[in-house]
Amino acid sequence: MSIVGKILGEVGADTAKGLLDGVGDLATKIRGAITGELPPEQRFTLEKLALEADQLQNKGQMDINLAEARSTSLFIAGWRPFIGWVCGLALAWNFVLYPMVRWWLTARHPDVTPPPSLDLSTLYPVVFSLLGLGVYRSYEKVKGVSTKH
Repeated sequence: MSIVGKILGEVGADTAKGLLDGVGDLATKIRGAITGELPPEQRFTLEKLALEADQLQNKGQMDINLAEARSTSLFIAGWRPFIGWVCGLALAWNFVLYPMVRWWLTARHPDVTPPPSLDLSTLYPVVFSLLGLGVYRSYEKVKGVSTKH
């Protein structure tokens, strides 16, 4: 039997324990209100809800991506290959065709100004992101996620 139980008896001890627990909860709530901190249980619950919301959002985006990939319409599923072809043609022009055209114009028509080269500083981020997607797609193929393409 606790000291409080010896002094007040069992009923009084239970009442005192309930009162002290209530005061402790009140103190925790006051501290949380002053500092803006949540109790660990509430913080865990909120973090769990936030994680579930993120997972739900990611699943929604994956469903949209899957619907786009399954489409046979050129306007829905064709934009990614189109961007790949544009980037490939821009790189081919800048590093293969442009030097040949410039050489040919210089050799045959020195008085003609060659066409301008492309500013690749804006193209490189797109190319690198496409290469990243290509690597990810290759990883999926190795893992056997999709065997259709």
